[in-house]
Amino acid sequence: MLTEFAEWGYLGLFIASFLAATVIPFSSEIVFSALAFGGLNMWWCLAVATLGNFLGGMTCYYLGKLGKLEWIEKYLGVKKEKLDRFINRVHKHGDWFAFFSFLPGIGDAIALAAGFLRCRIWIVAVAMFSGKLLRYIVWLYINGLLLL
Repeated sequence: MLTEFAEWGYLGLFIASFLAATVIPFSSEIVFSALAFGGLNMWWCLAVATLGNFLGGMTCYYLGKLGKLEWIEKYLGVKKEKLDRFINRVHKHGDWFAFFSFLPGIGDAIALAAGFLRCRIWIVAVAMFSGKLLRYIVWLYINGLLLL
């Protein structure tokens, strides 16, 4: 299946990167490496993979935002005032935690939580994009395609 994505070139890389950032277990690094080593432009691969992974992460953010804070109050018995204080604390520095949404295994949960906790979208977007870009830059460096 991964080879099929590689056969589609940049579109396949975009789809693989998008899926890898959602709750679907998938590894975009294999497709990314195949295309970057296979002769496609490394910088275009970096841009396409970052954009796909970022948009997949923002999809998780919006899925998290669909959750209702009222449900926590109603079903878990948490008072609205306490919930508001917690959300305000998260907004103080927690929005930047979306940077770590590139991490395998927990990155999707971070993006979902950022949406659920109504983290500020512009800070989440900048942090998430930065983390995802850094992920692919490090991947290129580790595989010897990028010399810093």
